[in-house]
Amino acid sequence: MILTVAHELFLAQIQNPTPETPPVADKLMKLVHYFTWFMLLSGTTGIMYAGGRFAWEKWSGGRMESPKMVAGALIGGVLITSAGTIMNSVIGS
Repeated sequence: MILTVAHELFLAQIQNPTPETPPVADKLMKLVHYFTWFMLLSGTTGIMYAGGRFAWEKWSGGRMESPKMVAGALIGGVLITSAGTIMNSVIGS
């Protein structure tokens, strides 16, 4: 009975808040888009560098360290490009 009264007096008055866009969301989204573009550019550059280094190591007979670099760049690219999807599935409705 006490819980019912408490619910009717206090908890029933608290509504489920709806999300609102922050006042500077357009500038923040522009910054996020620049950051995403820079990450994609750096990932592409990393894969190209690792590919060139892979060819050089293969030609000169050196230690094969570049396949790890290619794998790291690919995994990083997948995580960066899917960050929005991951966050929507974790935080989303």
